[in-house]
Amino acid sequence: MWQNEQRYSPYYQRNCSNLACLNPYCQCGETCKCNHSQQCHEGWGTPLHDRKQKGSLKSSMRLVWEQHVYWTRMTIISLVFSLPDVNSTTKRLLQNATDMGDLLKPFYGNKIADMYSNLIREHLIIAAELVKAAKVGNQKEVTALERKWYENGEDVAKFLNTINPFISRDEFQKMWFEHLALTKQEAVFMLQNDFESSIAVFNIIEKQALEMADTITTGIAKQFQPLL
Repeated sequence: MWQNEQRYSPYYQRNCSNLACLNPYCQCGETCKCNHSQQCHEGWGTPLHDRKQKGSLKSSMRLVWEQHVYWTRMTIISLVFSLPDVNSTTKRLLQNATDMGDLLKPFYGNKIADMYSNLIREHLIIAAELVKAAKVGNQKEVTALERKWYENGEDVAKFLNTINPFISRDEFQKMWFEHLALTKQEAVFMLQNDFESSIAVFNIIEKQALEMADTITTGIAKQFQPLL
């Protein structure tokens, strides 16, 4: 695995002197009134008022992660076997990035949600390009893309930890790297026509994706409603 320190930086910086403010990109300056239970301005923070809301967030988060791995698999299949639905399938796969970002909007606002969507979209695009390069045997391109893929994974983990201190950067990065390794293995088995092994790996991918979904949900719940 590559352990590079990242180039990641948000496109706007925090402007806040209130140490109690949890918004890493707060622009309120000295007027910020945020504390650990109250949010400072519109677009940052919709508290989870009860367990029903947390349950709804958990279900929605699990759904988009299920869709993430299912549409990734369908795209891999379409690319490997040059199916006529490849463009439509890839388009639906990329919609997943928007859907994941939309779940963050009530808590972090549109700008942060869009940043997250862009990171997920990059991850999905690289995955598709990796399959294409592997299919034609372009090992040099595969190596370059795989490095970029893991760098993106580091960015995702750092980003989530930056907006939410309850999501461990190291732990989530470890989970994400496992997700990448498993997805690569799934695609390799598909390219080798070893369909049984590919399905077996996908079973692990699905379970692991749900663990990542729950990690994000738990972090949000802790950040916005510590009593839940």
